[in-house]
Amino acid sequence: MQEPIPNRKIIHVDMDAFYASVEQLDNPELRGKPLAVGGSEHRGVVSAASYEARKFGVRSALSGTLAKKYCPELIFVRPRFDRYKEISNKIRNIFHDYTDLVEPLSLDEAYLDVTINKKGNPSASLIAQEIRKRIYDELGLTASAGISINKFVAKVASDYNKPNGQKTIGPDEVIPFLEQLPIRKFYGVGKVTTEKMYQLGIFTGLDLKNKSLEFLEKHFGKAGTFYYNVVRGIHNGQVRSNHIAKSVAAEHTFNENLTSEIFMLDKLERIAAELERRLKKHNISGKTVTLKIKYSDFSQQTRSKTLPYFISDKALMLETAKELLFQERMKESVRLLGISLNNLNTEVKKTVEVQLKFDF
Repeated sequence: MQEPIPNRKIIHVDMDAFYASVEQLDNPELRGKPLAVGGSEHRGVVSAASYEARKFGVRSALSGTLAKKYCPELIFVRPRFDRYKEISNKIRNIFHDYTDLVEPLSLDEAYLDVTINKKGNPSASLIAQEIRKRIYDELGLTASAGISINKFVAKVASDYNKPNGQKTIGPDEVIPFLEQLPIRKFYGVGKVTTEKMYQLGIFTGLDLKNKSLEFLEKHFGKAGTFYYNVVRGIHNGQVRSNHIAKSVAAEHTFNENLTSEIFMLDKLERIAAELERRLKKHNISGKTVTLKIKYSDFSQQTRSKTLPYFISDKALMLETAKELLFQERMKESVRLLGISLNNLNTEVKKTVEVQLKFDF
């Protein structure tokens, strides 16, 4: 069991249906209508859905075909990641007006540690309220926020009054809040784990709290220790502003399933070119090439190879990806291919920086 560190003031800001909201912001004709970003009624998967679409059960990662079945009036639009990133940067600039301890999780959410902040405001709740108001006034978008003593509780709280709301869980409220919380709403407890917990008689935080550390480690391994701690309000993860990428990837879902490796080579070349562009933009290279294959039955497979040297060149990544492609026969027609690069030089840089700090 971890020893709790002193309470901090953590805000988790989560944009409301970010991609879909940006599309509705830029195109007034889409406002108030069920909208899906990504996919189509024939291909692909939904990347994001507006709240109007969510009422029909449309969610991210749902196939376009199923989404259209759930909501016949659904409108599909292509994602514009450059635009989302542009607005995300403006949102982060607002965050940095209050603290430099900002840890982005994605384009649409981030943790902020405002224990000590640039405004000298002792109220994290008022800071969150002010940030949400500025995002709306300056960018025309709504955000939700959770405020508490650690990252875990703040993350759970931000989902509590969505959309366009916030919830504060004070130090004395953390344990009662977690005890009554349905286990499926615990951050990090997915669908499979939820079902397993139900089978073990764990339906709420209180049920989880009543299980011993030995019991949880027996059934959930290392995650059991995590569950044992967080339900007691203990989560010592710090807000880290210098997040270092662990992998860089590019992938593509095809309009028609591919049945021959020969047809896939052209697609892989384009994917490798896009990956090279992303790597060189940030001066990143890596040693481990991973080929991702998603089949027509939606099953997924990855094949990896680690090289003895760092690469970022399209030709070398493509050569390795081809080798992985022909490593074994395909079991179905293919709907998606992707290439990612792991074991990055960013991790080497991080190690060097830490050693220098100790040396000096």
